[in-house]
Amino acid sequence: MAGRAAEPEVIWARPERAGRGPKPAYSRADIAAAAVRIADADGIDALSMRRVAAELGCGTMSLYNYVPRKEDLHELMVDAVSGEYVLSAGPSGGDWRAQMLALGRQTREIMRRHPWLPRTMSALYGFSPNALRYLEHCLGALEGLDAPYGTKVELIGMVNGSVMTYVANELAMAERARSLPWSEEQEQQVRSAYLAGQVGTGAYPRLAEALAEAPAPGDADEIFDRMLNRLLDSFG
Repeated sequence: MAGRAAEPEVIWARPERAGRGPKPAYSRADIAAAAVRIADADGIDALSMRRVAAELGCGTMSLYNYVPRKEDLHELMVDAVSGEYVLSAGPSGGDWRAQMLALGRQTREIMRRHPWLPRTMSALYGFSPNALRYLEHCLGALEGLDAPYGTKVELIGMVNGSVMTYVANELAMAERARSLPWSEEQEQQVRSAYLAGQVGTGAYPRLAEALAEAPAPGDADEIFDRMLNRLLDSFG
């Protein structure tokens, strides 16, 4: 395959453009921005090296001088949108729970702005420039938590993983709702009526009790905050 390296390498350890010659016509930021525009507009399945090259006005083979693999392109994209975090320059420590909740909310919003993001995320991308900036900020926010750094890194990973799963489910449900020939409310009413009928048979007494005791679900933002707060509860 054109551009595929014979050995593993880190895109950030490479020069901006391989080989000799004049100053590169495009930066990695230019390439990442073009790829993000395509994925935002048409979805990640529409992304290709050819599309990015056309967006930039260069040849596809020329683009491989900057980005050897499509996986590298995904890493550039993930790092680019990771730069959208607003990380305060204030003192570290303080209310670590509130800070992690706020960061989790930002993660959710970034993923919703870029619906392709959950599909391209990888633990391997956790050491790109903006990812390192984010991780260092999180560790500073967690100074108030009495736990070793290994536990704090685990907490950060669990928060990010939980948010990614939550948003992926939100996006899938929204996509399904758009495909229905009726409203989502109509669908929910029919299913709720069916569930009530099944529970009413007496065959599921524990489920009936759980449903009777369950609080009102609230809106999507309230459910998200409750999920994240329960995760944070497990750390202190």
